[in-house]
Amino acid sequence: MASLAQQIGGLRCPPLSTSRVSNNSTRQNQKKPNSLRVVSAVTISNAQTKEREKLKDMFEEAYERCRTAPMSGVPFTIEDFHSALDKYDFNSEIGTKVKGMVFKTDAYGALVDMTAKSSAFLPVREASIHNIKHVEEAGIVPGLQEEFVIIGENEADDSLILSLRSIQYDLAWERCRQLQAEDVVVKGKIVGANKGGIVAMVEGLRGFVPFSQISTKSTAEDLLDKDLPLKFVEVDEEQTRLVLSNRKAMADSQAQLGIGSVVVGTVQSLKPYGAFIDIGGINGLLHVSQISHDRVSDIATVLQPGDTLKVMILSHDRARGRVSLSTKKLEPTPGDMIRNPKLVFEKAEEMAQTFRQRIAQAEAMARADMLRFQPESGLTLNADGILGPLTTDLPAEGLDLSDIPPAEDS
Repeated sequence: MASLAQQIGGLRCPPLSTSRVSNNSTRQNQKKPNSLRVVSAVTISNAQTKEREKLKDMFEEAYERCRTAPMSGVPFTIEDFHSALDKYDFNSEIGTKVKGMVFKTDAYGALVDMTAKSSAFLPVREASIHNIKHVEEAGIVPGLQEEFVIIGENEADDSLILSLRSIQYDLAWERCRQLQAEDVVVKGKIVGANKGGIVAMVEGLRGFVPFSQISTKSTAEDLLDKDLPLKFVEVDEEQTRLVLSNRKAMADSQAQLGIGSVVVGTVQSLKPYGAFIDIGGINGLLHVSQISHDRVSDIATVLQPGDTLKVMILSHDRARGRVSLSTKKLEPTPGDMIRNPKLVFEKAEEMAQTFRQRIAQAEAMARADMLRFQPESGLTLNADGILGPLTTDLPAEGLDLSDIPPAEDS
């Protein structure tokens, strides 16, 4: 036994290692996650398969629906689709007219929304046919909807460049053609001059007025920045020729001037012998002797350049383009033009009517003298200077001279 005990005691068993125990437990624990990992992989694989099958079924269903009933469930029709294309798709070629809305303005121009891929730009110089410094001067403000024409493209951002000026330019030529056909007198502002004549702005276009077609003796420098009455002589858009005449306009205006008519004029200049009055583009002379019944020694005490007054036409020489004027004939009492010119202007039409009646009476008396040599007319002149019948059967007030037919040559 002792020897057995010794033998047993002599046996050396290594101590239990904590590391081995922990390693064993760790290995056991590691076996569990491996089994879980396998189960999870199977689960995920099954879920993906179901999802793929579901998507496959959806695609197959969609394909079948598109093949058999492509418009099923669509809230708009083919017509709606084409209408939308027309609204949002447009021709962006140069010269094309497009509609847009201004949504922003600045010192350089305006941004316009045209439902394109980017905003379009309207430069200041293209905003109006007239020279402006800001687009708002032409009425271009945010919210304005207008038709524009495409004139270019900005290479930096592919945005379009628009113009209103080119549209207005075409309309201006059309307007000038219409005014020429109607033979209308228009006002043109003189903006320049050259060797052959002057340049006038009409309807936003530059027109040429030859010196031979100017009725006034004023120099080109004197006419700058002034308005002249003009008529159209030639309107040719293709050749960009716009020729005007001041003489034709003056002839038309002068035809409206009748002896004894009252017109409004502006004093242009004073001379020792009278004042030159502008009456609608025509220069008339108000002689010093026709200012007032009272003597006027110094015209400057009565009139000044720039004064506006009413004058009466005394005579009109159309061949020479001379018009004689009078304020003397408009005075209610002699000297009113010096003492109370306001009263003269208020009574101008009334006094002019009296003057015309006197002229008509004088003409009637002259014609009556001629009729006295024609007893067959059956007319005589009464004490008031009115032609009346020889018999007493007709009205006592006599006959109006306008009703008397002219005597026939025997």
